[in-house]
Amino acid sequence: MKKVKVAVIGAGQRGEVYAGYAIGHPLEMEVVAVADPDRPRRMKFQEAHGIADDLCFDHWDSLLDRPQLADAVFICTQDQMHFDPTMKALAAGYHVLLEKPMSTTPDECVKMAGQGRKYDRIFSICHVLRYTPFFGTIKRLLDERKIGDLVSIQHNENVGYWHQAHSFVRGNWRKKADSSPMILAKSCHDLDILLWLAGGECTYLSSFGSLKHFTAENAPEGAPSRCLDGCPAAKSCAYYAPKIYLTDRVDWPTSTITNDVSYQGRLKALQEGPYGRCVYHCDNDVVDHQVVNMEFAGGITAAFTMSAFTNECGRTIKLMGTKGEIRGAMEKNEIEVTYFETGFTETISLHVQGGHVGHGGGDHRLVEDFLALVRGDGAGKALTTAATSLQSHMMAFAAEESRLTKQVIYMPEYMQQSAAISNSHIG
Repeated sequence: MKKVKVAVIGAGQRGEVYAGYAIGHPLEMEVVAVADPDRPRRMKFQEAHGIADDLCFDHWDSLLDRPQLADAVFICTQDQMHFDPTMKALAAGYHVLLEKPMSTTPDECVKMAGQGRKYDRIFSICHVLRYTPFFGTIKRLLDERKIGDLVSIQHNENVGYWHQAHSFVRGNWRKKADSSPMILAKSCHDLDILLWLAGGECTYLSSFGSLKHFTAENAPEGAPSRCLDGCPAAKSCAYYAPKIYLTDRVDWPTSTITNDVSYQGRLKALQEGPYGRCVYHCDNDVVDHQVVNMEFAGGITAAFTMSAFTNECGRTIKLMGTKGEIRGAMEKNEIEVTYFETGFTETISLHVQGGHVGHGGGDHRLVEDFLALVRGDGAGKALTTAATSLQSHMMAFAAEESRLTKQVIYMPEYMQQSAAISNSHIG
């Protein structure tokens, strides 16, 4: 088996996860270069993969300006930093695995998909849910017509109250202008999986949602701007920062607030950094709940709900067909299939190596498939090509437009308009 050499742009949490495949599969993949502006993080990544000093860069431009260093590049930067390195990497000869979302504007997404076609590269988007045993099993059941013709889907993304506070109130994805709308940043995974399960293009879409709770109006009386500045609601507030970050656990999400995860390092981060702020006195503006209604080709309908106000993080789904129904809970890796004719319910319990780590096993299966595509040995499934992902990204952009305008979006027209705008910019 040919070993694929990979360069990584963005050595944060997602970059570490995807690059981690090389540690467990050294005969399949080798990480040979890294670019990240955070020196301690870059050095930690360098040590983990044994990367030479002259192949560690503080900016992706410096890496891509060199003669081609690897077969492929993993791009795992923040949302608004995807477009330029992707376009340059494809033109420079690299195959690309790109963290979602592709980009934060429809125009750039269209251009990126076109760049992949122009240079005939393997260009995959990290829609890892398609590679999970959970959704893979549901897709197989649908393809085998276990519940007859699919008619409707109900899908929930239970964000989790603490996850919302960490990532979308205090964290990097709290402001639409600095990252992207939450329906894109968090839930393009979900719109993509609905597109895949429905098996046809989305025709109509509408959406509603808002930022309801995490605002100054809902702050406890006398709450200061930072949790450690004498908050009177410290004992009763579920979002009190020390409850989340000053515990015995230093894995995610605590590991993201500082490079120094000692108690003193974390305490300092809460005293000075964004994760110590009161959730009611932040500068966040993304929604904390949103619904999207969709109609797909063939008349299949889907209703998607994303909500911060859940205890557990995870995805639950119900698929209704003419001969039965499927219910599933991703985090539990449990699927139930009920057959109308007999009333019998079949329970499928999936065993995922490593438990719940890595999107239900999808992260490393995605990397495994990408490497097979790069090798060209015929084993790759190509479930998340840029062309395929472009459709679900457009659904996310349309959902945000619908939320803001309170209008139903006709997706074929929306896609054509986006392509026309992109082509006019190129011209």
